[in-house]
Amino acid sequence: MNQAIVESKKAVVAEIAQHLQESQSTVIVEYRGLSVQEITELRRALRAEEVEMKVYKNKLAQRAATETGFEGLCENLTGPNALVFSKDATAPARVLSKFAKTHENLVMKAGTVEGKVVGLDTLTTISNLPGREGMYSMLLSCLQAPVRNFACVVKAVAEAKEGGNAEAVEA
Repeated sequence: MNQAIVESKKAVVAEIAQHLQESQSTVIVEYRGLSVQEITELRRALRAEEVEMKVYKNKLAQRAATETGFEGLCENLTGPNALVFSKDATAPARVLSKFAKTHENLVMKAGTVEGKVVGLDTLTTISNLPGREGMYSMLLSCLQAPVRNFACVVKAVAEAKEGGNAEAVEA
């Protein structure tokens, strides 16, 4: 084999390995049967969430997965696949799951989440989680609830005292 070809393949394997190591979440999807227009629509939806989708040769992706310790991905790298990488742990699964509901030809196979190889069940569970901003707002509302409830009680007591309704305050 030509040395230049070998070097270019090694560069691609290194690129895939780097993506696998740096990503919080990686998902393998089979896109057989999707039109170019549908794939473009999917890429736009992924880009909006800062998620990258790339198509690599399966053999090169298998080598990269083996090099990075994600051997569990190799069995899913058959057929026309794309690898979806993200720094957010939930974004790829969420976007792909939403897209797959309207496009049955898109099939999620497996992936990695925070350094662990996961199957379709885990990806489906993760897809139901809210995004980072949604989780932050949920946490903030949990932190604000006790303060808000205390403020409501203080306000009710103050209003009761102003109205001369001392019995309501004691109750």
